[in-house]
Amino acid sequence: MKKHRNKKKCDRKIVSAACMALACILLSGCRAGAAPEKKHAIRIGVSLYRADDTFIGNIRSELEKRAKEYEQETGIKVTLDIQDAKGNQYVQNKQVERFISLGCDTLCVNPVDRTTSSGIIDAAAAADIPVVFFNRQPVEEDMDRWDRLYYVGADAKESAVLEAEIVADQYEKDPASMDKNGDGVISYVLLEGESNHQDSLIRTEWSVQTLKDRGVPIEKITGGIANWERSQASALMEQWLELYPDTIELVLSNNDDMALGAIDALDRAGGKKISVVGIDGTTQGQDAVQSGKMLGTVSSDKTGYANAIFTIAAAAGMGEPIPGEITLDKGKYYWSRQNNVVKEKINP
Repeated sequence: MKKHRNKKKCDRKIVSAACMALACILLSGCRAGAAPEKKHAIRIGVSLYRADDTFIGNIRSELEKRAKEYEQETGIKVTLDIQDAKGNQYVQNKQVERFISLGCDTLCVNPVDRTTSSGIIDAAAAADIPVVFFNRQPVEEDMDRWDRLYYVGADAKESAVLEAEIVADQYEKDPASMDKNGDGVISYVLLEGESNHQDSLIRTEWSVQTLKDRGVPIEKITGGIANWERSQASALMEQWLELYPDTIELVLSNNDDMALGAIDALDRAGGKKISVVGIDGTTQGQDAVQSGKMLGTVSSDKTGYANAIFTIAAAAGMGEPIPGEITLDKGKYYWSRQNNVVKEKINP
């Protein structure tokens, strides 16, 4: 009799355990079918090719501003983990690995070497973390490797055309101000960025071509690669002033920092009056235009540029669609607006 009662008790325990298991399965099924919880925080890893680059420094400041505004607008906590790769691709790869290990929701990468982005892409894709590249455009084959890759930048051809138009407009208005020796030809030197950077190649080609298309009589004296850096450009310009003291009439520069380097050399040479144009519209560049030391520069909408980077990164990291106000070319490229800046266009 006792044995029979024990069997009933055991049966009840089995039934009870089965019911609990079934309840767990049902509850778990409900949770699986429920909408995922909305995130209340987002972590974005940002790797800069070089933090001391003036234009990149401007974008960084705008990114930090936009992140604070987003927090206020949405109540979502934003952690921006910003690192400087100091021009070293190995260092940047390690930074990306660290971002992934920390569980970043999105990566924003300003590549050191745009031609070797595949390693970053493969690591991010394996972790299912979207990547927003900016300023230094990866090759098209790499951008096509995954559908969660984006690029934000300025159209290099447009930059070059606008830069050349500053020179062409001035030449049409006052030829003597450009052709200082009156020989009917504007003799120029060219300051180029990195040899493998697509923006440098395109800006060089189209600034010269646009001047020719506009009928400006130009003749190249010499050129050199200054790697976007003010100090390198200054050293090159100093050499050129010694070699061609009375010949140079125009300096075409791929960016403002190099243009400012040329102006530094001109100042050391006693303030020689030579027309200098740049690209980027940095604060220092626009100050040089305002003071009359630079003929003009091409300005990207830095606020809009940084807003596009952040907006894409935040939406992708939150698992949301990219907002409609961010117009993407081919579903992944955003091109920042630009305009030429001359003294008359700067508010005093």
